[in-house]
Amino acid sequence: MKLLITGGAGFIGSNFILHWLKNHPGDSIVNLDKLTYCGNLENLKTINNDSKYEFVKGDICDTKLVAKVMKDIDTVVHFAAESHVDRSILEPDAFIKTNIVGTHVLLEAAVKNKVRRFHHISTDEVFGALPLDDPGKFSESTKYDPRSPYSASKAASDHLVNAYHTTYDLPVTITNTSNNYGPYQYPEKLLPLAITNLLEDKKVPIYGDGKYVRDWLYVEDHCRAIELVLEKAEVGETYLIGGLTEDVNNLELIKRVLAIMGKSEDMLEYVKDRPGHDRRYAVDWSKAKKKLGYKPLYGLDTYLEKTINWYKDNESWWKRIKSGDYLKYYKEQYEKR
Repeated sequence: MKLLITGGAGFIGSNFILHWLKNHPGDSIVNLDKLTYCGNLENLKTINNDSKYEFVKGDICDTKLVAKVMKDIDTVVHFAAESHVDRSILEPDAFIKTNIVGTHVLLEAAVKNKVRRFHHISTDEVFGALPLDDPGKFSESTKYDPRSPYSASKAASDHLVNAYHTTYDLPVTITNTSNNYGPYQYPEKLLPLAITNLLEDKKVPIYGDGKYVRDWLYVEDHCRAIELVLEKAEVGETYLIGGLTEDVNNLELIKRVLAIMGKSEDMLEYVKDRPGHDRRYAVDWSKAKKKLGYKPLYGLDTYLEKTINWYKDNESWWKRIKSGDYLKYYKEQYEKR
């Protein structure tokens, strides 16, 4: 099988490519990535000379390029997206272009080339937010209610994918996933930011009161879930993929990190909240468990320790990132609050 992976130099995409080639050595992969600020080919340096792997630098909005790379592709796994909520508030235009227009370009090419499967990676944020005192969780039947430019653009892309299935009979599947974490995550997200700051003896910024709840999904579990979808899922189906069964708020999460790293809670620094900050996301991933046999391999604390150890062992990777343009963004987002 020949796969086209969009956004394969990013955090989740690069983890997926490594996972797939390790477990499916007979398959080949084309990685199409624009290499924006969060794309990093260093993530994939171990397969640079693999004859089954090809990298193409380019934009998913480039119709001619997408048509070219789509030829002879059996399966598309579409990761490429602008994904950071804070950035979508500052610069929404890029999110509209990449997440909506880019997805449309890919869908058109997939229809023309009659791909066997178009799998779209989405987010639980398309469903809006839940109150802290609400025991309910998002499910595949939850009504869409996006609340940021990022989540609105992803909701639109989900609708496009489903529309191409209904209108053009394109064989599609969708996964809406919760907050991913693990190796190779760009250090603007909460966990890698916290871990790398603590490794540098810097404080960890906490938005508002810190009592924001997310479902935390270790990236390797996410990769396994996508693998199960491609191998077992029915065409046209959507699956929610999560990593937890009980709520853990951001403050508690970072306190667990502090405990594992042997750091004091004095390293917490509360900062001004961001606009429209959703209070709670919770994911019911029972459909994926029942239909596909999906479940996380380990618990949260084990995965937090694995993640911390990866950043400890790969200091040169994240220090190169944090010494560049990231510092300007970091100062704009946190130090001026």
